[in-house]
Amino acid sequence: MSQRIHRSIDTPPRTGLTRDQLWEAEDKGLIKCWEIGRERAARFPELAQRCLAGELPVLGWKGGVSRSLKKREKYGSLKYLAQWQGLRGESLDVDLTQEHELTCSRTRMVVTFTPDRSKYINEMAEMETQE
Repeated sequence: MSQRIHRSIDTPPRTGLTRDQLWEAEDKGLIKCWEIGRERAARFPELAQRCLAGELPVLGWKGGVSRSLKKREKYGSLKYLAQWQGLRGESLDVDLTQEHELTCSRTRMVVTFTPDRSKYINEMAEMETQE
């Protein structure tokens, strides 16, 4: 079984699926996140343009950046990456076993999108204890 989740931008959104089919299937909800990104691109063209310009805006998943931090790197969710690809009007292409690194064009923050949830959960706990 391939660990790469891919859907062409020409693929129509899925309909009539259960919550389990959307979020708990082999794709781990990435297809749904990508479909949400495509919908948001149509409703919020300015947000889509920011994503196309290489920004990593704050979305519903860990990975977006609103400002530069002292620590210039952070971790994010593959779900964020999938939604961002949808916002950009790109085909979905995410490998569930690999980390993917992007640099925000606005803040210059480097975000590593990882399948290891503990990396970005632990990061949030560390930030809270430092404040």
